Amino acid sequence: MTSIEPVPTLVHLDSPFINFRDFDFCEGSHGYRWVDAKQFQLPSEVLDDREVLAALISHPRFRDTYDGAGVQDWPRHGQWWLDRITPDTYEAVDATTAVDVIRSWANQHGNVPEPLASRLYQEIYTPMCKATSTYLLGQLPEDALHDYGPIHIDYHELVLIDRSAGTLTLLVAADD
Repeated sequence: MTSIEPVPTLVHLDSPFINFRDFDFCEGSHGYRWVDAKQFQLPSEVLDDREVLAALISHPRFRDTYDGAGVQDWPRHGQWWLDRITPDTYEAVDATTAVDVIRSWANQHGNVPEPLASRLYQEIYTPMCKATSTYLLGQLPEDALHDYGPIHIDYHELVLIDRSAGTLTLLVAADD
């Protein structure tokens, strides 16, 4: 008889949201961009990073298509079918790469206003640099897109694991 071990549970802590529309871009454009950061407490048992990623993928709050509908009980995440995302679809990256992904995306239409740059530094870039491991969602095959998946022009997803703080942060930076 084979027993299936349950996936350890992450505890959802908070979901800060940075909406670029809340900042004055003067002559530039906010491009209807935003950053969603779902923060979780790591389980008390010691897990390797792949087990932590599996716990994230199995968490109900992972079922968010980021289209304004919020978290739903459906087999979708972001633009993709949920069952197409596994721990192996995430690639380990260093903090410099992670910061560059978000900074390049944020500044693609010109430099962001100082208040937004400050908030990104405090809430996004600093946690990236403090994380003990960082993962970037890799390229998924076209057939992984769900039925109304490609609604974002740009979509970037990172997972920050901070073992010293006992947290995991799922970062999604995208546009509407």
